[in-house]
Amino acid sequence: MIITQVHVRKGALSEAVLATCEASALDEGMVRLAIESFSVTANNITYAVVGDGFRYWDFFPAPEGWGIVPMWGHARVIESRCEGIAVGERVYGCLPMATHLDVLPGKITPGGFADMAAHRQPMSPVYNQYSRLAVDPEHDPAREGERMIFGPLFRTGFLIEYFMRANGWFGASQLVVTSASSKTALGLASVARENSPQIKRIGLTSPKNVSFVESTGLYHEVIAYDATSAIAAQQSVSVDFAGNAALLGQVHKHLGGSLNYSCLVGATHIDARSTLGGGSDMPGPKPVLFFAPDHAVALFREVGVEEATRQIAKAWHGFLKAAEGTITITRLAGLDEARRVFVEMLSGKINPAQGLVIEP
Repeated sequence: MIITQVHVRKGALSEAVLATCEASALDEGMVRLAIESFSVTANNITYAVVGDGFRYWDFFPAPEGWGIVPMWGHARVIESRCEGIAVGERVYGCLPMATHLDVLPGKITPGGFADMAAHRQPMSPVYNQYSRLAVDPEHDPAREGERMIFGPLFRTGFLIEYFMRANGWFGASQLVVTSASSKTALGLASVARENSPQIKRIGLTSPKNVSFVESTGLYHEVIAYDATSAIAAQQSVSVDFAGNAALLGQVHKHLGGSLNYSCLVGATHIDARSTLGGGSDMPGPKPVLFFAPDHAVALFREVGVEEATRQIAKAWHGFLKAAEGTITITRLAGLDEARRVFVEMLSGKINPAQGLVIEP
């Protein structure tokens, strides 16, 4: 059997090629997954941009100088040498931009398992978990596209809100988010609306996306990037999804002493991304990087896996209602389409109203 993968050159991300290899025989205890579908979003661009620093390149081995970008999607078991995992079973989790993936299931429960492959153990366990769809509380057969597009980003938004709320929103009464049209920002706004309604939600976005962001109804106020002076000067926290140093500097300068906490998440503006911290000459608090997997592990430890799963599932289904109709899902066939879409997204060609699902 031939396995096809998309390899991305680490030093030149726009250079992406299809590569093939012969599948090896499965060892005892292993499972072979046929990848059915995955989404390509700005989140995957972030994985590639910070791949070396956060070890995103290490999940799925590739030839020297090349990498395979992690994706989130669905897969089906086509071969199993693992007791308790049956052929035909479907799972959801972190997958390579490829047609197949071999995993070594461990910590098996009715709800899921972890890939215990040695090369994946140094990274966050969050990325090694696979949900078994038959009993997954987040799974809705009719909304698989939305889960791939919004799911991992929504979880980051959920964790940010949980972190802010656990810290009393750092004394702030206002949340200011950049790249408000991004899917993570929409998830954060949705959870904050439900769990922290007292916090005013301000969305910053490009002028061309103002109408789209307003149409979601998730923000109290939507402000274009060229009008940041319109942000109310009250006690605030900021969450920067854009990774644009100049924009973050404007927010810090405008809010000054009214900015109580500055959070960095992802980087949707690739050409203008800031270094961590956004520069030492910005007024206000030093921006702090939010690494979602660490916060997920902390949440599971604090409230338990079962309760955390319940809270996330409840918030997720609420978000699905809020996000109804905000995106049009386009399904594209073949890995070459995944390669093309990834390269286009690198250049900033991301339509927030469109969700892209690849079916390898």
